[in-house]
Amino acid sequence: MSVLLSIVMPAYNEEACIADVVAMWSSLLTKQFPTETTRLIVVNDGSRDRTGAILDEIKPDFPNLIVVHQPNGGHGNAVVNAYRQAVAIDSEYVFQTDSDDQFVPEDFAKLWAKRFDTPFVLGCREVRYDALARLVITRILRLSIFLIYGTYIKDSNIPFRLIRGSYLKKLLAQLPTPTPFAPNIFLAVMAKKAGNNLFNIPITHKERQTGTVSILKWKLLKVCFQSFKELAQFRLDLGRKVAALRKPEPVAA
Repeated sequence: MSVLLSIVMPAYNEEACIADVVAMWSSLLTKQFPTETTRLIVVNDGSRDRTGAILDEIKPDFPNLIVVHQPNGGHGNAVVNAYRQAVAIDSEYVFQTDSDDQFVPEDFAKLWAKRFDTPFVLGCREVRYDALARLVITRILRLSIFLIYGTYIKDSNIPFRLIRGSYLKKLLAQLPTPTPFAPNIFLAVMAKKAGNNLFNIPITHKERQTGTVSILKWKLLKVCFQSFKELAQFRLDLGRKVAALRKPEPVAA
């Protein structure tokens, strides 16, 4: 059974909003694609609150919902696991967003409209409502990407992106191991270096109403150093990996 679109999202300690977020994105799928097979894949990253229990409780209400529970491995690990789940069910397109209710489903259409122009479409938070720590990290990573790769991507780690399933499979095969702290940055860099127009479409970003920010204070410096180190190391392999991405996909018999 072919899956036209899978929406994937990691979830960690989002008990206050996870039911509403699932209902919101599931509604988008059923309304916009009523005759197509779609999936909403939520990866519970070892939440310490009732996020996992709530997901299990509401699952019967949403036939397109797939719930995956994993030990806590961090946001990046959960994102990659969600991507792999979507690829495993042969999703034609994969859309990633977060479970913290800071994005609006209406903006999905802006990326969907570009699906035939490029295999990798990024949103862009022009006005961003996040803690100062996250804003600092974004600016440091933006500068790091430019210095290391000579590539400017305004919002390379944004959790609002649409990727063609076959292309995502190729990207995941080139992702360094172990999984980087912010794998979405590496996917965006590879897609950009492979010659794709990422579009960077402006989208709405809302102020966080529930939950807590996990990266604060001393963790900020640790995260920045770790990410810069991973990006620098990846530069040595980037040419080979981009070449692999540019190889034509095999034609089905």
